Amino acid sequence: MGSSSEDMIKKLKEMRAKLAEGGGQKRIDAQHEKGKMTARERITQMLDAGSFQEVEPFMEHRFTDFDLDKDRYLGDGVVAGFGKIDGRRVCVYAQDFTVMGGSFGEVAGKKISKVMDLAATAGIPVIGINDGGGARIQEGIWSLEAYGEVFYRNVQSSGVIPQISVIMGPCAGGAVYSPAIQDFIIMVRGMGNMYITGPQVIKAVTGEEIDSEQLGGADAHSSISGVAHFAVDSEQDAFDAIRKILSYIPSNNTEAGPSYASDDDPNRADPELNTIVPADPSTSFDMHDVISRVFDLDSFYEVSAAFAQNAIIGFARLHGQSVGVVCQQPAVMAGSIDINASDKIARFVRFCDAFNLPIVTFSDSPGFLPGVAQEHGGIIRHGAKILYAYAEASVPKITVITRKGYGGAMIVMGSKYLRADLVYAWPSSEIAVMGAEGAVNILKRKELKEAANPDEERARLVQEYRDKFANPYAAASAGHIDDVILPSETRQRLIAALELLKDKQATLPSRKHGSIPL
Repeated sequence: MGSSSEDMIKKLKEMRAKLAEGGGQKRIDAQHEKGKMTARERITQMLDAGSFQEVEPFMEHRFTDFDLDKDRYLGDGVVAGFGKIDGRRVCVYAQDFTVMGGSFGEVAGKKISKVMDLAATAGIPVIGINDGGGARIQEGIWSLEAYGEVFYRNVQSSGVIPQISVIMGPCAGGAVYSPAIQDFIIMVRGMGNMYITGPQVIKAVTGEEIDSEQLGGADAHSSISGVAHFAVDSEQDAFDAIRKILSYIPSNNTEAGPSYASDDDPNRADPELNTIVPADPSTSFDMHDVISRVFDLDSFYEVSAAFAQNAIIGFARLHGQSVGVVCQQPAVMAGSIDINASDKIARFVRFCDAFNLPIVTFSDSPGFLPGVAQEHGGIIRHGAKILYAYAEASVPKITVITRKGYGGAMIVMGSKYLRADLVYAWPSSEIAVMGAEGAVNILKRKELKEAANPDEERARLVQEYRDKFANPYAAASAGHIDDVILPSETRQRLIAALELLKDKQATLPSRKHGSIPL
């Protein structure tokens, strides 16, 4: 006789109960003792209550070598499915450290590939939680194939749907490359680690001694390498960061960025902006003060805040509309552009362009950072990435030059020459090939050498150069900028520009893709 309906339902309930056990209570307790949630707890905490729908929960690996036939668990080492965050559809997966240390094998690859395919088909973000011991060595080449299938999907979905990785445990070797291809990486301090080779291998090969946190912890990757975009203090902080990121970006590349009702007056003027730039060009100011006064109140969400701090990138809102913000930071290295800042800016501009977010740029820089290390490190190649990203971007591009707009740095930072739609300048701006002092030293070398009072003559010539060239009106008279505006009216002008450009159409060259100087 066949089983009754009651028996089949009982069987299903038993299977689900076994599924929830993961690698067993002992390993769950060990996870909790480390201050870490399990994979299922993380997904439950991250998603809207009751929204998670699991896919392929009963998959098991098929291998028998190295006693793997005695080490099988329902679902293997990954929990995967879909749900909602603040009502928005997302696909998710989380490595389960309680099952064979979250090691990555054939089943993990198939389950993650499944939800990535679903995300691409549905046009929704995919979020991965990483907490695993790397490739499952016992499965040999099959574990490498599993990684490769995921990597391929990461690339195919790049610029199509947002991809976010959260590092809540070990992420080593080949495991690091899926997060590296994704749009944003969030790391939890004291919990998440990323590295190609760990401390023991490094010591054996090079003799260098370093612990996991110093080598590949959240602070190392968010401030030194730039691999991570956000470093947070807890798992809950990571989930909050995901919610915040999603609030600024669309679900796919066919949608516009989200807009929200705003009670911040679009005509709000801030007179303090009129005096925020010091009269002395050698005195710095903090571009964060400009950002906080121009965009909707408390709407700026900085990305990669601890890395390459001479550049500022992040999301904000103008009259409720989501925008990408790119700034040079005069308070750090005078806002000069170096290798790291170049990579930081270029990648963010390309993300915004891919996902239809207008780009608002505040340009203020003495130029590219000089030095042998920069030249030999490839500042030419890296700086060209900014140029490429801005020229390639077809979304609305609005630039404000606040003070120094010198040479190549002025060109690459969203200039009219790279097809910015509107370029404004504050009265304090100096738009020229270089600063007045440097120009005078080069152009008037002979006169200064022969002058009775070189210091007096230099001061006179510097002022003469500023009056003729290093001011916004010379640039405006030649049409290189669109208007000179009061700093206090920047907010109104930006909002009006976005309203004008909301239906911007751009014709791009017919090509497979360009060749960005990577």
